[in-house]
Amino acid sequence: MRVRAIRGATQLQSDDSAEMAEAVTELLTELFEKNALVKDDLISIFFTSTADLVSDFPAAAARKLDLGDIPLMCAREISVTGSLPKVVRVMIHAYSERSHGEIKHIYKRGAEALRRDIAQ
Repeated sequence: MRVRAIRGATQLQSDDSAEMAEAVTELLTELFEKNALVKDDLISIFFTSTADLVSDFPAAAARKLDLGDIPLMCAREISVTGSLPKVVRVMIHAYSERSHGEIKHIYKRGAEALRRDIAQ
């Protein structure tokens, strides 16, 4: 098995805990499905959020997906003038037999603008 990093992002409409949970759950679920990942494949999940998102931790949504025993970490995304607001980014480290080119990186809810080159 190889270790792979799988990226994704989602954009929220407002700084709302319920929307954060919904958007992050949706993103993680799609990342797991499109990359054929199960819980035992996961090594860790690293989240960042923009400075305008303070209502909740993105990792709280992951815990609701029964991922509480997977190492989860949240951090603040660097503020860059003109950058996309209200964005949660994720990087999943997981075991996979897929090549780099077969990995599906998912960008949703307006976050596709961040990486049009790899967004699915």
